[in-house]
Amino acid sequence: MSRTMLKASSAKPASIDSYLAKVPPRARASLKALRKVIRAAAPRATERIAYGIPSFYLDDHPLVGFAAFKAHCSFFGMSTAVFAKYAAALKKYPTSAGTVRFPMDQPLPASLVKRVVKARIAENKARFSKRKAAKP
Repeated sequence: MSRTMLKASSAKPASIDSYLAKVPPRARASLKALRKVIRAAAPRATERIAYGIPSFYLDDHPLVGFAAFKAHCSFFGMSTAVFAKYAAALKKYPTSAGTVRFPMDQPLPASLVKRVVKARIAENKARFSKRKAAKP
């Protein structure tokens, strides 16, 4: 399975919409569905392109992201702890270090994505509230 990210041009996309416009139709449909679920689970999250991939940030902290590759799509949960929590639900997908790969034409189950996003929100809240409290 190739891990080459799809790039229609060398120019960095300015938005998630421009990123999706460059993705093949099969992957685009899955990623649009994924985006919709993420937005529903984290309505206050902001969208941006970070490290060349569509990403969602909440309170200026990374939450999740996604990307299209030559042979698959990826959902970046950005947390090995959260993925470990949902290991049973993710067992049919290839995973590594906070990333799950899935076929371009088979979106991840919406309920699973929602649970991962909600868990990431809780994880970030706990992590960054501790940092805030520790500052003098």
